[in-house]
Parts: sequence; C-alpha cells; structure tokens
Amino acid sequence: MKYIIDEHLVQLDTPIKSCLQKLNKLAADAILFVIVNNNRLVGTLTDGDVRRGILKGLSLEDEVRMFIQPNPKSIQRGNYNIHEIIKFRNEGYKIIPVIDQDGKIVKAVNFRFLKSYLPIDVVIMAGGRGERLKPLTDSIPKPLLMVGEKPIIKHNLDRLKSYGIDDFWISIRYLGDQIKESIGDGSAEHVKINYINEDIPLGTIGAVSKISNFEHDFVLVTNSDILTNLDYEQFFLDFVDSNADFSVATIPYNVNVPYAILETTDKKIKSFKEKPTYTYFANAGIYLMKKTVISEIPLNKPYNATDLLDYLIKNNFNVRSFPLRGYWLDIGKHDDYNKAQEDINYIKF
Repeated sequence: MKYIIDEHLVQLDTPIKSCLQKLNKLAADAILFVIVNNNRLVGTLTDGDVRRGILKGLSLEDEVRMFIQPNPKSIQRGNYNIHEIIKFRNEGYKIIPVIDQDGKIVKAVNFRFLKSYLPIDVVIMAGGRGERLKPLTDSIPKPLLMVGEKPIIKHNLDRLKSYGIDDFWISIRYLGDQIKESIGDGSAEHVKINYINEDIPLGTIGAVSKISNFEHDFVLVTNSDILTNLDYEQFFLDFVDSNADFSVATIPYNVNVPYAILETTDKKIKSFKEKPTYTYFANAGIYLMKKTVISEIPLNKPYNATDLLDYLIKNNFNVRSFPLRGYWLDIGKHDDYNKAQEDINYIKF
C-alpha cells in the first residue's frame, strides 16, 4: 500500500493550529515529523503534545517548536538491525521515521501497513523462457501470467514490500521489455526497482554478479514464478541469529515407508523401524546471503544457485536450511498454474 510521508511533515515555525488540522486529517496515523532546512528531523508532534502545551499556557497561535518532543525515535537507513524494528513494534510504536546519514527524513515505517522493515536488497529472477508453460508464454513472459487479479511477479513484489523492503532488482531477458513496462521503476509506491539485462542466459543466480551497488549488507534472491506466503522476517531472523553466510528456504517433504525397515551391519540386524516416515527438504528457490558471498559468483557466466550452494558447503561457509511451513507453489507447469488459480482465493498473505 502506498504511504505518503509528506502528509506527516511540518516546518519548525508552523503555527500549532495548522498542525492540529493536519493531525485531524491523519486520523489513525496522527503524528507529525517536525523538520528544518532540507527535511532534517528535529522532533515529533502528537495530539498529546498539543494538549500538554496548552495546559502549560501555550496558545494555538504559537509555533510548533514550542510543543514538540525533541530527540525523536528514528531509524537510520542502511544502519539498523531487525531487532530494533521488532522492539519498536512490540513497544507499540505505530509509525517510525527513517532518516539518512544527514538526519534528513526519507520515509516512515507504518506498522498498520507494514509487517516489518527488513534491511535487505531483493533480486527477482525473471529472465526465463517458461518452456513448460507454452503456448501461454509464447507472447507473454511467465512472470506476467495472471494469477487471480494480478501477475505472478506482482504477488511476489507486494508480499516483499509488505515487509518494508524497498530496494529491488529484477533480472530480465525473454520479453523483458514487457516486464519493465508492466512493473515500472517503483517510484509510484516509494520503492526502487532496477533491472538487470541478461544478454545470455546466466542460470538461476548468475545475474546477481552483475550488481555492484546493493544498498544493504544482505541480499535475498528469489525466483519470480513462486507463489508463497513465507514469513520473510522469520527467515531473516534465523539467518542473522545463526550468523549464516547463506540460507535456503526449503520445503519439508515426507516419505512414508509402508514396511518395517531393517538397519544391518554385515547382515546382522542392529535395529528396525516399523513403517517409518523420513523427512527430506526440497529447495524452494528462495535464498538469503551476506553481500560478501556474491563475490564467489563468476561474473557474467552461467551459474546456478545449486552451484553456489555446493561451492559454499565445500568451502566451509555457514550454510543453513530454513523450513518453510506455509504455502509454496512453483508455477512451472500447466497443472501448477491451474492449481495457483484455485489456491489464490484461499491463501492468507
């Protein structure tokens, strides 16, 4: 959901009567961020601050500078951690301003609209041909196929944006201009969307090597044709708290064996399990990594995520699995696409 920060901004010399009018208009989001010069944040104002000022003898003709709370709580873009965000949320803060290195307010995190504010860049892999979905993909790239009322890729973008992510990269090749035209640069929704052109197919993660200016220290890479309600905050928390270098979202897959399975050594039975169930974990096509790991990806060469995974394991990087307990569907075949059309009405995002 689009969220306009300008509605919350007032200059330090604004009469408090004008501020009350803005607070009244903001209703459930009634907080103002007081700025000077070029949007430098110096304080906040709520209805309670106005009441306290009036009780102290201030009038409606006085300027907002007389009423504000100085040293406001804020988040510095690119210099915060997820535990700060969770603490703000748990302590009941509804709207937190985001400032740059110069103290200038650039946006606000509104927990009425956002689940979190994750400090990560996202790369969406959308360059594939979609061979198994022909003829649907003969004239439309797979990421733009409709699921319900919007394209597959838009479901992914909206889900990620709901976690406060606002720095996106989309890797395109086949019919890529259609994707750029449909998705745009994100400015209408106050996020940044950049595009990486694959001149040749670069595999499932090779295109990430072409990006040198990530905003954050952590990068999430996801296939564009996945439909999921993965909790990205929990995924990121597990990654950070375990000091992982690379983490794979995985799908638990149970295999039920209808027989007693014997464990033997040199034909001698050591033990047996009656009709056991074995759990395996399948790759969900969603990866989290430290930005430093990207230097291990060959530049401008075809390279798959499984190649990187194999390399990192062999070289003793901290590689983790994050079991995905919610909904997940890889829309790769016609049956999957038809299932997505049915499921979309019942998935809780």
